[in-house]
Amino acid sequence: MIKTLYIFIIGLLTSYSTFGKSVEDKSVIVFSLDILKLFDQSRQREIPIAIYKPKTNIIEKQKVVIFSHGYGQNKGGDYLAYSYLTEFLASKGYFVVSIQHELSTDSLLPLTGNPQIVRRPFWERGADNILFVIKELQKTNPDLDYKHITLIGHSNGGDMTALFPQKYPNVVEKIITLDNRRMLLPKTKKVKVYSLRSSDQPADEGVLPTEGEVKKYRMKIVKLANTTHNEMDDNANNEQRKEIQNYTITFLND
Repeated sequence: MIKTLYIFIIGLLTSYSTFGKSVEDKSVIVFSLDILKLFDQSRQREIPIAIYKPKTNIIEKQKVVIFSHGYGQNKGGDYLAYSYLTEFLASKGYFVVSIQHELSTDSLLPLTGNPQIVRRPFWERGADNILFVIKELQKTNPDLDYKHITLIGHSNGGDMTALFPQKYPNVVEKIITLDNRRMLLPKTKKVKVYSLRSSDQPADEGVLPTEGEVKKYRMKIVKLANTTHNEMDDNANNEQRKEIQNYTITFLND
């Protein structure tokens, strides 16, 4: 089914149903996936997004999850490369939006120099994308629960996720990073911070909190002994997927 949607520009909206694999699990919610393109006039920037939302179930004050993908060298389509997690969260009743942060016309992510300096503009742009998407959702889906927004991001997307509450405070309730390695996790009691760490890639100095800071700010940092950095997207095997799904849903329910 194809229909036209106007959000500053005409976006293509494709809708189809996805069903939970376990028919016996009554907690699984049937959801649809809408793929469309937003346009931020202030920055003259296209922002492709994928929205996972209930197809038939009506959920009052549905909580929002915004997902940001890892670096994909501008090839496109990376916002759909974490389906094991985005679809799982949608099946559990969350309104999930996955953002495509990289466009083919963008500059490639710098691989030399101090990452916290040379990559900062890319994280800033990602944070701006996230804020724009939230504002658009408030216009098109005013009944969602905007007091309990959670950001999730992997790698470079985790870095922009970590930056967001520091650049835009009092907008989101929680952040969950999947092995962000460059941007310092926020140290504040105004946002709940969770992070899943890979078994193979260390974070830059200062990115992760000390044990004292974890306790002070009630952060939760978990190392996944059997999952590498590059196995946190759809490359993850079934056991890795289940572990990440279980931690994520536990964090969301915390």
